[in-house]
Amino acid sequence: MKHTLIIAGLLATLAGCARNAEAVATPAVLSIQELMASVVDPAADSLWDSVGTTISTGGTQDRAPRTDKEWRQVRHYAVALVEAPNLLVMKGRPMAVPGGKLDDADVPGIESAAHVQAAIAKDPAAFALKAKALQDAGLSALKAIDARNPAGLLAAGGQIDTACESCHLKYWYPNAPRPPES
Repeated sequence: MKHTLIIAGLLATLAGCARNAEAVATPAVLSIQELMASVVDPAADSLWDSVGTTISTGGTQDRAPRTDKEWRQVRHYAVALVEAPNLLVMKGRPMAVPGGKLDDADVPGIESAAHVQAAIAKDPAAFALKAKALQDAGLSALKAIDARNPAGLLAAGGQIDTACESCHLKYWYPNAPRPPES
């Protein structure tokens, strides 16, 4: 009887551990929209804002990181863009919070969260390729940053824009009105 009680106690302990391990193995997952708003957009905007030229009546002013601190900060944004695609393509990640809608769902041509989710689910490999293009653009930015090359960072900004727009045109606003090409 004593051995039976010990075995029963061990089984109960193991069952409790299994439940705890399961809870740890399945963390809450943020939506693609939340990742875009909290990680991708701020990182891309900060990279785009870090280099450029302003022309005004007062003259021309070039903008680029100059100090070690500025280069480190810009590097943080590039790292976020390199890693965010890994999060975006995680299996089971929802497009928006359950029952939610996209922030700009009222804009003509913007797809519903359910439609975007269905398009991604229909061909996850195509979505993964779009995410990979963003990751590659982030790697180009990282390479330029590590070389302290403002022109390379500016070029990487163009790659980032192309990667973002390509994905948005396929999933987010494929039917939005477009300006005529010139």
